[in-house]
Amino acid sequence: MQVTYWLEHAWLDPEVEPDVLVEVADGRITAVRKGVGTPPPGAVVLRGFTLPGLANTHSHAFHRALRSTVQVGSGTFWTWREVMYQVASRLTPDSYYALARAVYAEMALAGITAVGEFHYLHHAPGGTPYDDPNAMGEALIAAAADAGIRITLLDTAYLSSGFGAAPDRHQLRFSDGAADTWAQRCSALKEQGHARIGAAVHSVRAVPARELGTVAQWAQERRAPLHVHLSEQIAENEGCLKAYGMTPTQLLSEHGVLGARTTGVHNTHLTDGDIALLGSSGTGTCMCPTTERDLADGIGPALALQRAGSPLSLGSDSHAVIDILEEARAMELDERLRSRTRGHWTAAALLRAATVDGHAALGWGEAGRIEVGALADLATISLSSVRTVGAVGRLAGEVAVFAASGADVTDVVVGGRPIVRAGAHALLPDVPSALAKAITHLTR
Repeated sequence: MQVTYWLEHAWLDPEVEPDVLVEVADGRITAVRKGVGTPPPGAVVLRGFTLPGLANTHSHAFHRALRSTVQVGSGTFWTWREVMYQVASRLTPDSYYALARAVYAEMALAGITAVGEFHYLHHAPGGTPYDDPNAMGEALIAAAADAGIRITLLDTAYLSSGFGAAPDRHQLRFSDGAADTWAQRCSALKEQGHARIGAAVHSVRAVPARELGTVAQWAQERRAPLHVHLSEQIAENEGCLKAYGMTPTQLLSEHGVLGARTTGVHNTHLTDGDIALLGSSGTGTCMCPTTERDLADGIGPALALQRAGSPLSLGSDSHAVIDILEEARAMELDERLRSRTRGHWTAAALLRAATVDGHAALGWGEAGRIEVGALADLATISLSSVRTVGAVGRLAGEVAVFAASGADVTDVVVGGRPIVRAGAHALLPDVPSALAKAITHLTR
């Protein structure tokens, strides 16, 4: 399929350019031309500010069903987790497909064209495998296809309730029992045009040290992304020090988990030595500011990590909101609160975290840029909404990051195919109804 797009304003990193013509064939960009003042006949016109599609590097799709319930009362991450377990216990492959399709469609409406699904809900309640041991993962892959976005399924090893203790009753359906069994199961997953397979260590508390190397080797042999929840909670650090005499970061380093294809998610409570280890190994950092503040986790040292050499990406994690623009804004604003100084990242740097670096963390290195050879994934933000109107064209990046929201996304293209047009999803016309039906089925 060949198609031409005319972009009123486009982010051609690091600049915003007006009147850009983008030609697409077979899902990839074949030409980018600046200064084309008039759209040629037959071109699809995208008015506003067009970015490469946004990457949501860290997602737990079923957490979307918690959005209102967990805001009642007070507590901590650990009390929130109990509510999460209740929802997890009700999911089946069919109900997970329905929920995930609607959640991924919500992501598309917010400009997200690729998601990293941190998937640990593998088996039936009680831990019995389904007839197809990957039924739940396959449901997520199908859901992404039917919502029109790309997915990296980060199949997650989750073996322990904490530092070697057996899984509790809630966690039985997460566990394969041993890393070798996990590796055998997830090796049967097949990549598709829109789907890639990666690995994840849930956390150092959920994967015993003796099992970490198996997961790391599986990812290394396949040159696949490897993600891990890292030092999200102080209690995790304390437990790791007690069990192993070292920090979670040190433990991961000892067992070969760190490296350029690895991303630590959250990386909140780190020592200076941890930061140096992550940076020197090229291990990435996925910040999830809306979840980290929602769960009262704390503010991670994103700036120090980047300066040490850790590439930054962004995720919506528990989906307190689904808005990668808000994640980018929050990363900068959280650092301002901590330091009482403004301007730690430029708008361009935050957009890189939301696009090219996020895609790289998910193994989609050919996405995240508007340039020849890149995947033709685009997201257009209105410059005429109440939040964005009045912006100078050359400062469209600044208004996108610091004022716009996912609600300002008007058009989304994935592989050259329109998925969102004029704010409506092309494959799932009534996304709110689909979300309501899926969530009500789980929580009634």
